[in-house]
Amino acid sequence: MAGREAVKRAVQQVRPILSVDRDEARKRALNLYKAWYRQIPYIVMDYDIPMSVEQCRDKLREEFVKNRSVTDIRVIDMLVIKGQMELKESVEIWKQKGHIMRYWKESQEPKPTDFLSKFIQGVN
Repeated sequence: MAGREAVKRAVQQVRPILSVDRDEARKRALNLYKAWYRQIPYIVMDYDIPMSVEQCRDKLREEFVKNRSVTDIRVIDMLVIKGQMELKESVEIWKQKGHIMRYWKESQEPKPTDFLSKFIQGVN
């Protein structure tokens, strides 16, 4: 019982990174989304990406939806900070085209585990 109360006190005493409450974290995330949305046409033009602006905006939405289930305010703040850093690097052209195209990289398929699948794919 004493351990649970200590954990509760520790959780309550954790200082926020940027946002004080969930609404403020949500506003920061929405502002980041809008900033990315506005910059996508310039990023596509500057990096000469072989994707349309609509495809890039769909990918942006996909990245934000992927983290929709995050509820911890500190984690949301860290994701927003990382997103702001990525945006600044992209806008200032500190990245190369390969870094931008990595967002569309297909996820790697898991390696086969049974003998027949290994044999068919030629894996030793």
